Amino acid sequence: MTDGPDNNTHKTPDFAHQVGTKATRKLKARRQRTPGLWFGLGMMGLIGWSVVVPTLLGAAIGLWLDKHSPGHYSWTLALLMAGLCIGCLNAWHWVAKEDRAMRDEQEDEHE
Repeated sequence: MTDGPDNNTHKTPDFAHQVGTKATRKLKARRQRTPGLWFGLGMMGLIGWSVVVPTLLGAAIGLWLDKHSPGHYSWTLALLMAGLCIGCLNAWHWVAKEDRAMRDEQEDEHE
């Protein structure tokens, strides 16, 4: 069976679309550099500090309360745990935000 004019015209728009998509992706990749090692380390640091700071703040406030207002229960332990929970929620927020940004970027590439 030979390729007639009908077969070539049917394949041409698909091929042109594929070439256009690849060219657009290549141009976008040139404009947006892939985050490197320093970006990853910085993000790990950001997430780490978002957990550490509330935890240490809770412990410091708890120590101050235990010193100035001693009671039956330890304010230090309670506020340390509260700070840790807040820090974990904060880290989850940052990770979810970055995940959303990456998914939006991938969806833009496929359109």
